[in-house]
Amino acid sequence: MSAVRKTLMSALSTVVLAGGLAVGAAGTASAATCPSSASPKISGAEASWTLRCSGGSVRVSGWLEDTRMDGKCAVVRVVGGNGESRSKKACGSGVREQFSYTFAGTNKAELRLAIA
Repeated sequence: MSAVRKTLMSALSTVVLAGGLAVGAAGTASAATCPSSASPKISGAEASWTLRCSGGSVRVSGWLEDTRMDGKCAVVRVVGGNGESRSKKACGSGVREQFSYTFAGTNKAELRLAIA
């Protein structure tokens, strides 16, 4: 492999790695089964949620808050173990929103807190 090609591949690898790290830093995810709870915080947002199971369904409830005046919104994305998804936004520094979603036929869900 030529020196130019090695340098180009090295630079490309660095860009791809940095891009992946930037995407990873944009949010925090939590996959969980009942019962469980989490209180994640990221730069510009925080949230708290619980998972409770009953009658073959999982109920995901909690809140999220936008903590920075940056023109972006705090977002919680929820994917139930049955593949259904829901999301909630809180926009404006100090704005807190409640959410509650039920997913039938499962006892787990994946939640992600992010800025959008």
